[in-house]
Amino acid sequence: MRNILVVDDDKEIANLISIYLKNEGFNIICAHDGEEALEMLGTPGQQFDLIVLDIMMPKVDGLEVCRQVRDTASVIPILMLSAKTEDMDKILGLMTGADDYMIKPFNPLELTVRVKTLLRRTFQYNTEPRGTDDSVLRIQSVEINRSTHRVTADGKDVQLTGREFDILGLLASHPGRVFSAEEIFQRVWKEKYYVSNNTVMVHISNLRDKLEKELGYKLIQTVWGVGYKIDA
Repeated sequence: MRNILVVDDDKEIANLISIYLKNEGFNIICAHDGEEALEMLGTPGQQFDLIVLDIMMPKVDGLEVCRQVRDTASVIPILMLSAKTEDMDKILGLMTGADDYMIKPFNPLELTVRVKTLLRRTFQYNTEPRGTDDSVLRIQSVEINRSTHRVTADGKDVQLTGREFDILGLLASHPGRVFSAEEIFQRVWKEKYYVSNNTVMVHISNLRDKLEKELGYKLIQTVWGVGYKIDA
């Protein structure tokens, strides 16, 4: 059974989310501010498979919780919730390390679907055979292990979110091919792409920064007006 941490200072919203996710067989634990969430995340022996995280909260806000989670456990998928609708707020949330973002008020059924999608994408690697040649992808000085969800650059571990891992895997699996932002979004998020969607750009930027820090150069190239690629 997957453990999900729901963090929202509005107890009615937290309870609503809990009801829908419990009906799908998940074990739900709630926190009502960022400080309480960080205490739960730091409890020895307590493990969470996904976090549903509100941004606007007392004591410690959701962005800071997300930053601290990414510093210690970057693979945990985070679905961020916010009453803010501006694009920059969404971009900030994604740059902080969130895997997905929903605006309040939201449809609980859609939230449930997104939670299942994030979990399936994150943990499907654990069911693949370990140690097989097909599970490891190498391109330039980067090694991508699909089985263990591990990425190294020049032999150094690179901590990626689930979305970043999927984008890197997609580009690295087709060296030299240019993928548009629309195609990347549809393949990784498996949702309809909207022209004003900056999600792919933000994730590419984060991914580039993490890889460049170890490699010293930009692995992912921009083909202006077309999309992104990785050369062999």
